[in-house]
Amino acid sequence: METSVKQRVAELFPRASEIPASADFAPNGGLYGDGTAYLVNGEIRRWTGASADTLSAVCLDDRVGHVTPRLLGPAARLDKAAALDALSAARSAWDHGRGTWPTMRVAGRAEALGAFAARMRGVREQTVRLLMWEIGKSRADSEKEFDRTVQYITDTVEALKETDRGGARFSTNAGVLAHIRRSPLGVVLCMGPFNYPLNETFTTLIPALAMGNTVVMKLPHYGALCQAPLLSCFAESFPRGVVNVINGRGSAVAGPIMETGDVAALAFIGTSRVANELKRQHPHPNRLRCILGLDAKNPGIVLADADVELAVSECVTGALSFNGQRCTALKLLFVQRGIADRFVAGLSEAVDAMPFGLPWEPQVRVTPLPDPEKVAHMASLVKDAEDKGSRVTNRYGGLSNGTFYFPSVVFPVTPAMDLYHVEQFGPVVPVALFDDPREVFQYLVESPYGQQASLFGTDPRTLGPLIDVLANQVCRVNLNSQCQRGPDVYPFTGRKDSAEGTLSVSDALRCFSIRSMVAAPGTPSNTDILSGMLRERTSNFVSTDYLF
Repeated sequence: METSVKQRVAELFPRASEIPASADFAPNGGLYGDGTAYLVNGEIRRWTGASADTLSAVCLDDRVGHVTPRLLGPAARLDKAAALDALSAARSAWDHGRGTWPTMRVAGRAEALGAFAARMRGVREQTVRLLMWEIGKSRADSEKEFDRTVQYITDTVEALKETDRGGARFSTNAGVLAHIRRSPLGVVLCMGPFNYPLNETFTTLIPALAMGNTVVMKLPHYGALCQAPLLSCFAESFPRGVVNVINGRGSAVAGPIMETGDVAALAFIGTSRVANELKRQHPHPNRLRCILGLDAKNPGIVLADADVELAVSECVTGALSFNGQRCTALKLLFVQRGIADRFVAGLSEAVDAMPFGLPWEPQVRVTPLPDPEKVAHMASLVKDAEDKGSRVTNRYGGLSNGTFYFPSVVFPVTPAMDLYHVEQFGPVVPVALFDDPREVFQYLVESPYGQQASLFGTDPRTLGPLIDVLANQVCRVNLNSQCQRGPDVYPFTGRKDSAEGTLSVSDALRCFSIRSMVAAPGTPSNTDILSGMLRERTSNFVSTDYLF
C-alpha cells in the first residue's frame, strides 16, 4: 500500500494527451477564459499592455523528468490609468447618487440580478473547468461553489424583497411623519479571495449591487480566469458602469483607486495586513465603510469525553476541505491528554485514507495547490515543528510532486513552533495537547484572531461553561462539528483581526446600505404632498410599492 501511494504521487500528473476531453481546459483547441479581458463601462476590453502567465495548479509530465504547471494563457496586469478608468465609470454610474442604478426602484434591481443569475447558469461548465484548472479545486467542489453562488443571488433577491417590504410604509411619532428606507453608499471596491473566487467574492458583490451601489471588482491573483465567462453576463444584465471588472497587482490598481477617496465602501477578503494597507491609503477614513473577511486560526477543541470517531471525522473535513485553503478551516487542534494517542492515531489513519489526485477524478479530496510556492511553505512549517520536537504522524504526510503536497498531521505542536501561531492556509494539520480547558482559552485570549472554534464533547456540565467563555472570544462556536460559513442566512463575522462587518444574506444588505428617511410634520398639507407623490409615483424613494 505504502509503495503504491508513493508511486502514485510520483506519477500523479498526466501528459497533455492523457487529459480526458470531459475535463480539458481547451476542448477543440479553444480557451474557455481570456485573461486579457476586463470590463469597464459596459464594454469588454482586451488588455494589450503588460501581462503575466496564468499557470494551472495542474502540472503536465513530459515523462523525461520534467513536471511543470500547465500554461493557461496570459493574465492582464492593468496599470493605474486603466484602474482609474474603471473607477471613473463606476463614479459616473453613481453620479452622486443620481444615476439610473442607485435611483432605480427595487423591482428593477431585482430583475437585473435575476437576469444575471440566468445568464450565469449558461456558463456553468466553462466556469467549473476553469476553477479546476486554475486553482485545483475538485469538480465536485467547483460545481458546488458555482451552484451555491447562483443560489446566493436568488436568496439575496428574496432578502431584498423582504427589506423593501419593511420600508414600504410611513410611521408617525411625536407629530412627525417619517418614511424610512435603506439607501446605497456609493462606489464599492470589491476584492475577493483565490480560494472561493466566485462564492466569497459574490457574497459582497451581489448585496452591494442589490442595494444600488456601483462596483469596481478587482480579481484575485489566482482565480481570476474563472470570471472571464461572466464578463458578458455582467455587461448584458446591468446598466453601463454599474459593474466594472479589472485585474492586476493590488499595488498598481487597488492602491490608486483608494487614494482618490472616491470609494465609499471597501469589501475585501484576504489578510489583515493588506486590509490595513488599503484602509490607510484612503484620504478620508471616516467616509469609508469596510466589510472585511480576514485571517483566522480556528481551533478545534477535543475534550476527554468526546466521541473520538466523530471528532476525527469532523476534524479531517474541517481541516482539509479544499486542502485546508479556507479561512473557516480548523487550523490548530487541541486534544485533551487522556485521549490524545487514540485521537492522533485515528486522525492520521483518516488523513492517509483521503483519496487524492487530479481535480476531475471522481471522489478526489486532496488536489494540487494553485500557489507554486505553497508546497515549499508547508514543508518549511513542518520542518520547523520537527526541529523543535514534533513529528509527522501519518505515513504519507509530506509526500510531494510539483504543486501537490499530501497532508501532514504534526504532533505534538507547542507554542515554540510556528505552526502554533501561523495561519498555514494549506494541508498541514497541527495537533497540540492540553490538560485544562483554561489553557485553550488562554490561547484564544492571546491570539490576534477570533473567527470560530469547534468544541467536541458530550457532558453538558463541561460544555455549557466552555461555550459561555468561547462565545466572548469567537463569533461562532460549533458544537461537535467543523467550522464553516453556511448556511448563508446565518451571520458570518469575527472578532479582532478576523473580520469587520457581518455577512449573511440579510446582514450584507445592511452592510452595503444606510438608513435614510424623509420626515415632515404630520400636517394636512404635508400629508397631501406625500399622498400625491405616492399616487403619481413621482419618487422611487417615497413609495409604498413593494415586491411580493
